[in-house]
Amino acid sequence: MEGKATRIEWIGSNCRLLTATSAEFERTRPFKGLTIGTGIHLEPKTVALLMTLRAGGGRLVCTGNLNSTQPSTVEFLRAQGIIVFATQTTDPAAHHRTLEAVIAERPDLLLDNGGDLFAIAVERPYANLLGGTEETTSGRTRLLQLRTRLNVPVLVINDSPIKQFAENRHAVGQSLFESYLRFTNRSTNGKRVTVFGYGACGKGTAACFRNAFSIVSVVDIDPVTTLEAHLDGFVTPLREAAIRSADILVTVTGFAGIVTAADLPLLKDGAILMNGGHFPQEIDVEAFRSHPDVVGIELYEADHIETFRLKDGRCFHVLGGGHMANLAGPRPLGNTVESMDLGFTLQARCLERIAKGEVGAESCVVSVPADIDAMVAGAYLDLLR
Repeated sequence: MEGKATRIEWIGSNCRLLTATSAEFERTRPFKGLTIGTGIHLEPKTVALLMTLRAGGGRLVCTGNLNSTQPSTVEFLRAQGIIVFATQTTDPAAHHRTLEAVIAERPDLLLDNGGDLFAIAVERPYANLLGGTEETTSGRTRLLQLRTRLNVPVLVINDSPIKQFAENRHAVGQSLFESYLRFTNRSTNGKRVTVFGYGACGKGTAACFRNAFSIVSVVDIDPVTTLEAHLDGFVTPLREAAIRSADILVTVTGFAGIVTAADLPLLKDGAILMNGGHFPQEIDVEAFRSHPDVVGIELYEADHIETFRLKDGRCFHVLGGGHMANLAGPRPLGNTVESMDLGFTLQARCLERIAKGEVGAESCVVSVPADIDAMVAGAYLDLLR
């Protein structure tokens, strides 16, 4: 008999490691009696993680991240009886209200993505917070400044070597490259691409564009990292020259203000700008919109492309409003299923460790314990053999 299956079901059936973890959690119930508050991209792969946590006995209260919430995912989760405050919005104030709603539930554990939930919990402390996880480099940078005030274990998933090579280097690079094609339907052959940031995400992005026959330059503020890019075979010009030459500019740094209005005189006519960092401030799109040299803006609404026209006749294009390109625009697919299966299993195992009280406050904004990395890697390899 034929039947219709959903993308959520397709993703779930391909998250083999989370499926195995979920079956174990149904027996061990590590989160029984605990509320888990989550602020993470709400798209089909996230469902597999959240259902794994619920299988472990957790009560879930959820929101998403700015501009990446997919309504079909919210609808599915609510149908499963999970509390979801998220809406699909690009309004920071509206999104912040959903974060506050999660913290108002006083969750015992936080699963954060960008440090938003922990930042609110610091301002509104409550006694039952046991700790939690932070997914991103951007969030780690933010939470390091709050470490003394947090005083609970916070394990940074992005610092795991598995997360670095499986998701950041391989999957982010692949998905940003795929997103460029999805947005623009334009060739990469012979294009000059400038990648800002040569961390794991930048390495993967640079490699994917080079493998697609682009001429790739790398800009990084760290001379040691820049030397690494040079020895990896990438062009490493000074920043101004790298901007002037670029047909495509990609930011993957985790920091704000990477390409700003001050760079408008440098942009090549027809340049395409896209961001792969977690927060939408790496490319200062708001400053572009109000700049006196911008005399016209055209929005290709269905494709989520903004074209800015300048006084001197040049134009440039911004993809997805400067939001994380692999989770913005038409058919936002995000990273590959396999990479998220690994990364989300790290999340589940880290939360399990904190729920059991096996990690203390001295582990505040630190990497995933090495034995968890080894456990997850071994389990994944066993499934492949």
